[in-house]
Amino acid sequence: MLPARIEFGTPRRLPKARQLEGKVVVLDIAFAAGGKNTGFEKVTLPLIDGLGPRLRAWVDHHDHDKHADYAGDPRFVLSTKAEHGACPEMITPDLVERVGPVETIVCHTDFDGLASAAKWMRGGVEPYPGCDDDARAIDTRLGKPSAIADRFDRALRGRPRDTGLFGVIVRHLYEGLADRGLWEPIDAAASQLAAIEAETRRAATDYRIFTPGVAVVDVRDGYGTTEKTLLLLLGQERAPVSVVIDEHNVSVAARFDSGFNFLELFGLAGGMPTRVSMPHKQLPHILTALGVSAADQRTIV
Repeated sequence: MLPARIEFGTPRRLPKARQLEGKVVVLDIAFAAGGKNTGFEKVTLPLIDGLGPRLRAWVDHHDHDKHADYAGDPRFVLSTKAEHGACPEMITPDLVERVGPVETIVCHTDFDGLASAAKWMRGGVEPYPGCDDDARAIDTRLGKPSAIADRFDRALRGRPRDTGLFGVIVRHLYEGLADRGLWEPIDAAASQLAAIEAETRRAATDYRIFTPGVAVVDVRDGYGTTEKTLLLLLGQERAPVSVVIDEHNVSVAARFDSGFNFLELFGLAGGMPTRVSMPHKQLPHILTALGVSAADQRTIV
């Protein structure tokens, strides 16, 4: 039995305050970025205001210009990704003790977020030695995670929307990996990643490289399920900046330590400086800002 109820969310898809029981902490969920219908005021602020004093802590490590508004509120423990590459390392025994007991934890659905929830329930103690380092390696895609973390990460990438899997992983981490039987559903989910990875690598062969160092691939037609993060990383093996055009939006990414700031370059408010997503209609603006010539743009758009 877990000592708190776990709810899962993403920066743009948060549970309603009325759905959350008792005192609440929010872990590894960035303040929403984007337009008027998907940004902070429409998505993040309603949860903060709706919870009111029931919100006991919001711990996150993703850059956002609204962090300054909460600098004087001790409930908000906020940093940039440059300061903390992952959220679990921000969760300490002192922080958990200061906040006190809570009934609900809202966490992100990646390894970083699930490990944060487990660590919080363990009083700020790592689920296993090196878990904080693993979360940082996976979330920044710099360094090599351990074999343990790789099993978790591959499962989440194989079934990225499976809330049942999220719950199993949190439980396994909370229990310090004591129940070996819990690896079975995790490894089963990981096995589904092989086909997705193969399709993603096939899509990556269609990257086109444009001056001044931009790799662009359009996967709206002709491909099965691909994994966007891997596809963006494969593009970065070919050029400093990778651009993926899929059925939903246009994603732009560079290495975490590249020095690029796409928020400033594209005039966006909030979000990660080195990875952004924008609507298809913004593609010409994106390519122009990246320095792709008008002639080359006509071959893409």
